[in-house]
Amino acid sequence: MTPQQAADFLRSHDNYLILTHVRPDGDTVGCAAGLCLALRQAGKTAHALPNPETTPLFSPYLEGLLAPDSFVPHTVVSVDIAARGLFPDNAQIYLEKVDLAIDHHPSQEFFAKETCLDASRAACGELMYDIVKQFCQITPEMGTALYVAISTDCGCFQYGNTTSDTHRIAAQLIDCGIPLAQLNKRHFRTKSMKRLQLEGLIAQSMELHDNGETALAAVSLDMLAQVGADERDLEDIANFVGQVEGVYNAATLRELSPGKWKISLRTDAQRLNASHVCALLSGGGHAAAAGGMTQGTMAQAKQAVLDAIRQVKHG
Repeated sequence: MTPQQAADFLRSHDNYLILTHVRPDGDTVGCAAGLCLALRQAGKTAHALPNPETTPLFSPYLEGLLAPDSFVPHTVVSVDIAARGLFPDNAQIYLEKVDLAIDHHPSQEFFAKETCLDASRAACGELMYDIVKQFCQITPEMGTALYVAISTDCGCFQYGNTTSDTHRIAAQLIDCGIPLAQLNKRHFRTKSMKRLQLEGLIAQSMELHDNGETALAAVSLDMLAQVGADERDLEDIANFVGQVEGVYNAATLRELSPGKWKISLRTDAQRLNASHVCALLSGGGHAAAAGGMTQGTMAQAKQAVLDAIRQVKHG
């Protein structure tokens, strides 16, 4: 579907339930909130499915928008979800019932009846903006949610996925009257003391490989316990490793449960396709940013990532 076709679809249906992905980030939450507000402005009944993993950093944007337990949807929409494996536990019952998927990941599995996909977008929020502006007036509240979606997925316009369109859409959202300075401080200029302590532990244990071009950093359960960190302290932790000078491939391995590791890979896409690497690790994503999973000890997990990187690099 094109954005226009997606807008027409949304205008012609009702009783919406909006799904976000596991370990929800700003893009999926911002898209869910922005779409829900737009549908309500258009006179539709719309709710977002509660996501138990939503952290306090993003939960305020969904306040007043969450579906009650008794709600029975007629139309199910997923936002920023590329794969069936990214559905939260309480969304599993909708795996085969998604009517429309709105996404920007090239690894999209096309699980929905209809899909609006544009892999050239820096964030799903860009695509969502183009859809909802066709049937509603963008309010400051709606603009705030969409700005959070876009800005967090491109690192406040620092990542390589940022385009001129990204800036143009952000400018239009700013013109809607969003609290720009407050949002930028909240999401990009504020760190908890626990986060700073955790970054110190990560830096101490970081490994450099391939003549310093590849960095591996593990965030174990023991490290989290040592500083008392929680989910909010881990927001965007994957991009910390890539700040090291000379590093082109930055892999962060986070231990979700004993022996189960979530991999976040950030690369120079001209040198290494992150999505191709993570496809070898039960995952996928974008050319410069992707994720996967592996199991084993910390050493085994690191070796699995290195092996996948070298397999893609050297064929």
